[in-house]
Amino acid sequence: MPEYAAIDLPENPRLAQNITHFARALRRAGLPVGPGRVIDAIRAVEAAGFTDRMDFYWTLHACFVNRPEHRVIFAQVFRLYWRDPRFLEHMMSMMLPAIRGVQEEKRAAAAEKRAAQALLGDALPDLPEASLPEDDEATQIEIDASMTMSAEEKLRSLDFEQMSTAEIAEAKRMLARLSLPVSPLPSRRRVAAPAGARIDHRRTLRAALRMGGELRQIARTKPRPRWPNLVVLCDISGSMSQYSRMVLHFLHAVANEKGAGWAKVHAFTFGTRLTNITRHLATRDVDAALKSAGSEAQDWEGGTRIGQCLHSFNRDWSRRVMGQGAVVLLITDGLDRDDAGALAHEMQRLHLSARRLIWLNPLLRWDGFAPRASGIRAMLPHVDSFRASHSIQSLEDLAEAISRPDDMGEKARLMALMAEG
Repeated sequence: MPEYAAIDLPENPRLAQNITHFARALRRAGLPVGPGRVIDAIRAVEAAGFTDRMDFYWTLHACFVNRPEHRVIFAQVFRLYWRDPRFLEHMMSMMLPAIRGVQEEKRAAAAEKRAAQALLGDALPDLPEASLPEDDEATQIEIDASMTMSAEEKLRSLDFEQMSTAEIAEAKRMLARLSLPVSPLPSRRRVAAPAGARIDHRRTLRAALRMGGELRQIARTKPRPRWPNLVVLCDISGSMSQYSRMVLHFLHAVANEKGAGWAKVHAFTFGTRLTNITRHLATRDVDAALKSAGSEAQDWEGGTRIGQCLHSFNRDWSRRVMGQGAVVLLITDGLDRDDAGALAHEMQRLHLSARRLIWLNPLLRWDGFAPRASGIRAMLPHVDSFRASHSIQSLEDLAEAISRPDDMGEKARLMALMAEG
């Protein structure tokens, strides 16, 4: 554990060292902090002074934070690193194994969990996995650890938003191994096949003519397999940031999978505008692919204009990529403030152009989810299936949904709720 800095003493020689340790903790928590920012932070503190705690906080904040979603993580790491007398006790409680029915009530937010792991790192002392710590007024609960799920099974059902830095890295490796197979579509075109079910009269007669009219072999045919396109429309607005990153990792694995059956995988991101990132996903290295895709999508973590972006897709891209009976995956939370009538019209156009339209919404992770938002109510009637997309398990279930044409997910239940009022 790093030594705490006395931030009220300007002559403290360990200030630079403590700021460096603090920056390392931020980097482990997921903030893009490099040596240049550390040097800037030390110089900024020297220039601004550090006699006031709030001035010190905002000085470091200005040097290390440049994205809205990093503010909470920075605040938690700062609070726990600089002068928290119960630092170790709080960190140990954050890292205790989650136990259903007991620990869920004390479960920390995602930012606190990530801050805890970043500050302790590998120095976390061994904690018993079979029991919770004793409380003066609570009874100790013993649990047989051999009956619990494996770490990978727990991670499979964990919400992407609640994952720590290490869990996110492991989840990305698991997503890279996932597949999304699809069955071929019915086709009237046929190809030669020795064991085909239908006789090819033309080829049979031609072969007989070459042999002087003697019929030696009957030619047969079978239907030629026709593979659909996969078209993915992924929301990258601020409310979808963490989920869209994980879904794009999964999409990269699907786009580069051999033998999955898709004719071609087309990917688009949207927030306030539509961006085609299909060519970036062709890059074999997933980090390079997503970095180049993020550079082209200038509206990352911005606002949401679903109706306008769907209008752009229907107008400019639908006829180019929706051939061959395309399956469309729409990944968004549906929280749109634009005109609901226009959104419903564009959803209807998209639905009519697709063989199947599957909507993946991370808000379905809540048991009490109901279609109250106007955007969700406008979109829901025009999809074939409505499913969750908040965990690895939900993306694994997507393969079953695609292979079953009658799968509706949660659509029927939610449509009934809409009908009730």
